[in-house]
Amino acid sequence: MKVLFVCLGNICRSPMAEAMFLKELQDANLTSQVEVASAATSSHEEGNRPHPGARKIMEKYHLNDREHRSRPITMTDFANYDLIIGMDEMNMHNLKAMAPRQYQDKVYAINDFTPGHKGEPIPDPWYTHRFQDTYDSLALALPNWLNYVKKQIQ
Repeated sequence: MKVLFVCLGNICRSPMAEAMFLKELQDANLTSQVEVASAATSSHEEGNRPHPGARKIMEKYHLNDREHRSRPITMTDFANYDLIIGMDEMNMHNLKAMAPRQYQDKVYAINDFTPGHKGEPIPDPWYTHRFQDTYDSLALALPNWLNYVKKQIQ
């Protein structure tokens, strides 16, 4: 199974989600069965490393950013990934607009499976500067995605 986390620039939320989910996959011994990556809905930050605020949080929690470089989502990604997960309403709007019709059902919102938080976005810390809040929100959402993925690969 292949999971792709997506945000606007691929320098804050989606690389944090990628690193956090990779850690969860490692802890669950699932890295041989599940691949995780991240991408952007725009090309504005293409080639850039994660935002310093995101890197600081990843370092704080000993998360590996795998020398991440921002990249925009591609049409090939829609075909190759099983789950494409956006962080907010704008990401979802852009992903739905970009996704070919046959891949629309692969696009999800980050809190689709978070009890009591369905439909809630994860605000962009590039604007809010609240990187710890971003981590905390992802830490609440990602275990639900891990459970979903486990059910899909059984």
